[in-house]
Amino acid sequence: QVQLVESGGGLVQPGGSLRLSCKASGFTLANVAIGWFRLAPGKEREGVSCISRSDGNTYYTDSVKGRFTISKDNAKNTVYLQMNSLKPEDTAVYYCAARPWRCTLVGANFDSWGQGTQVTVSS
Repeated sequence: QVQLVESGGGLVQPGGSLRLSCKASGFTLANVAIGWFRLAPGKEREGVSCISRSDGNTYYTDSVKGRFTISKDNAKNTVYLQMNSLKPEDTAVYYCAARPWRCTLVGANFDSWGQGTQVTVSS
């Protein structure tokens, strides 16, 4: 059974950091690209970052470049999103998703999704 489980969300002050985790089961990360997406109230879903299945290339939306870092540990079948210098506009539910093809930041192209983890940036 294919499953993705996110964790690591929470409440953090502006300028703070969080690390999100996306644990995969039922498939191996070597065969899929993993993307992180976020959904904020009143906004459309936004692609945040993606890490490719084979060469580990990474991609980011402009608003998080230089602040967020995506990585993966194949041995643990887990993808991470390190989020630094967090801003209130980063507040959202963050989801990870998988697709057995190239990276993209378009959510409609992903097949499997986790349940999401809430990130709130507020003083």
